[in-house]
Amino acid sequence: MEDTAKYLIHADIVADGVVERSDVVGAVFGQTEGLLGDDLDIHSLQDSSKLGRLDVSVDAEGGRSYGTITLASNLDRVETAVLGAALEAIERVGPCRADVEVARIEDLRAAKRREVTERAKELLATTFDEGAIDSDDILTEVRESVRVGDVTEYEGLPAGPNVESSDAVVVVEGRSDVLTLLKYGVKNALAVEGTNVPDAVAELTRERTTTAFVDGDRGGDLILQELRQVGDVDYVAATPEGQSVEDLSRAAVHDALQSKTRAAAVDDARAVAATDGSAVPSPPADAAPTPSAPDESDVDGESDASDDAPADGESDASDDAAETTEPAGPTSTADAADAVRGTGTCRLYGAGFDALAEGEADAAFALVRDADDAPATVVVDDAASQRLLDVAAQRGVSRVVCDGRADVVKEPASVAVHGFDDL
Repeated sequence: MEDTAKYLIHADIVADGVVERSDVVGAVFGQTEGLLGDDLDIHSLQDSSKLGRLDVSVDAEGGRSYGTITLASNLDRVETAVLGAALEAIERVGPCRADVEVARIEDLRAAKRREVTERAKELLATTFDEGAIDSDDILTEVRESVRVGDVTEYEGLPAGPNVESSDAVVVVEGRSDVLTLLKYGVKNALAVEGTNVPDAVAELTRERTTTAFVDGDRGGDLILQELRQVGDVDYVAATPEGQSVEDLSRAAVHDALQSKTRAAAVDDARAVAATDGSAVPSPPADAAPTPSAPDESDVDGESDASDDAPADGESDASDDAAETTEPAGPTSTADAADAVRGTGTCRLYGAGFDALAEGEADAAFALVRDADDAPATVVVDDAASQRLLDVAAQRGVSRVVCDGRADVVKEPASVAVHGFDDL
């Protein structure tokens, strides 16, 4: 039983005379019988396999006997300790006076844990390939494969999964840009795949609120020029000079989309540069080209309240909302996070960042579970737990913004999880 026992009682015995092993065994059974009741009777516990065999070794020297008693136990810590104390109640062995003292109670599971730890160290050092990737690399690779799988097509062009259903669209240059925006939660991006804007894209820009998000180079200028000539561009999101959309970080993408400007207010040198170097007026026709910067009054500082203002590009307010002087609530994921951070609360937002419900952060699970309308965004001023992410996936939540993660084993693929510091 020692192989499966939890504890091993080690006791030392000293007798004032010469005794044999059978005398010690008889004393253990005889003097502990009835001492602790039927539940802790050694015979009964051995019959039920809760105690192992009683091992005794005795040697005589100089007219005295010295020995050890070993008893394997499958009881819990308290019962094992009581049983060890009962052994010390033995006062005589055969005709001789004797003393029994428990030297130690060995936790056999701890010894096994030490063996497992040492063996694991050996395996880690000798059996793994040197080129093995760590868990972060594995998670990143799996997430990227999911995002790539989300890329769809619109009229044969790379597009995010929400292009056909969203009221707004973000026009980018190529497939890699669509992947980058999809990685950061923007699911309504559409690629033109070159400087020749397809008719399908031009037609779509007339039907949807359109934001042009092109690279900060000559190619981006040309795409923006043609897009404005053949389609209807409402906003332009600026990319730093010489950088492409696919090179931007999450924060840079969100900042660019949130600080976009109306197409009419874009610098003429970027908006109407022609391929042959001549100045081609941009709509309206009476707008004369000028090298001066646009009047600040022409720039709608609240344009991020428009349909495609949220950094995730999925849900937007109407064009009329862009004309208001001050938004009634958050207009982006970053704004919603700022409104909740440090308040100790949890807020649920709909598709247009309209507030659905609010409660304490520690009640976020129940708040999401019991919400009448399934929220699109959940912002909680606390670490997100596995239970919260699971119920968010069940309710169809698109994103969860939180102050870190708490014991999260697996993030649902359908829920984008952002930390406050990521936005």
